[in-house]
Amino acid sequence: MHIGELAARTGVSRDALRLYERRGLIRAVRRANGYRAFDSDAPALVRLIRQGQQLGFSLAEMADVLVHADSLDAQAAQALLDAKIADVDARIAGLQRLRGVLAERRARACPLMGKGG
Repeated sequence: MHIGELAARTGVSRDALRLYERRGLIRAVRRANGYRAFDSDAPALVRLIRQGQQLGFSLAEMADVLVHADSLDAQAAQALLDAKIADVDARIAGLQRLRGVLAERRARACPLMGKGG
């Protein structure tokens, strides 16, 4: 299938599909006319990549997942999700610390310079 058909089937833009191809997440065969031809498994693979992104996985992380996709069992998938949850928790904690600092600065007369500035 051509890139336009893959885009239509998955709801992913052609630019995103080209990016996925450049990153090695999906593969296309170049025809003599220069057009990309994707195999019938491509839509499922693109949907998996999008689902991973929606769950907070980067494209680099998805590349690692796809390398091991054939051997990814429920326990391995759970471990990946547990690691992502820990990452999200760490980000939340960092943002909460940042919020505290911002609120403290806002309470001062000169929030950017500190007292007496």
